[in-house]
Amino acid sequence: MEKYAFIKESLEESSRVKLDIIEKCSDDILKSVLIIVSSIKSGGKILFCGNGGSAADSQHLATEFVVRLSHDLDRPAIPAISLTTDSSFLTAGGNDIGFDNVFARGIEGLGKKGDVLVAISTSGNSENVVRAVNKAKDIDLKIIGFLGGTGGKLLNIVDVAVLIPTDNTQRIQEGHITVGHILCELVERELYG
Repeated sequence: MEKYAFIKESLEESSRVKLDIIEKCSDDILKSVLIIVSSIKSGGKILFCGNGGSAADSQHLATEFVVRLSHDLDRPAIPAISLTTDSSFLTAGGNDIGFDNVFARGIEGLGKKGDVLVAISTSGNSENVVRAVNKAKDIDLKIIGFLGGTGGKLLNIVDVAVLIPTDNTQRIQEGHITVGHILCELVERELYG
């Protein structure tokens, strides 16, 4: 019975966090939609970065934008790149310029004024993501932070912070992918619905 209680408690906690996202994140989700739509309409693209589960979310969400999320829409690709998927780039960068600099280097090489960076960090303190945000600011990208807990170092240096209202890493990650799906679907519908 103890394992069933754990399952129940985990799902109830996840549900509570999602309900809190409605109240505490809806405005920032809508601001993020406007930033991305404006960028895409002006010929920009979306860049994603993050570590671990956030790296997986980066490639998942970049794929949803390029391929599509809503199957009822027949739309062109929305340009999006995950900086987490090229093992040669990540290992050469880690070896030659240090892992803390790999995402910033990707921003330097691929980013241009008017693009959007979605920086994903459950703690808001990942050094390579912080450096990517600082590089993005230098190039004049708009920056959306998918964060959690207190938001860490990234909270005050991103343009819009979607701050998942919990300190539980699992729930933050669940919130990020949920918000990412909502963001993608709203952008799709705004541009092509």
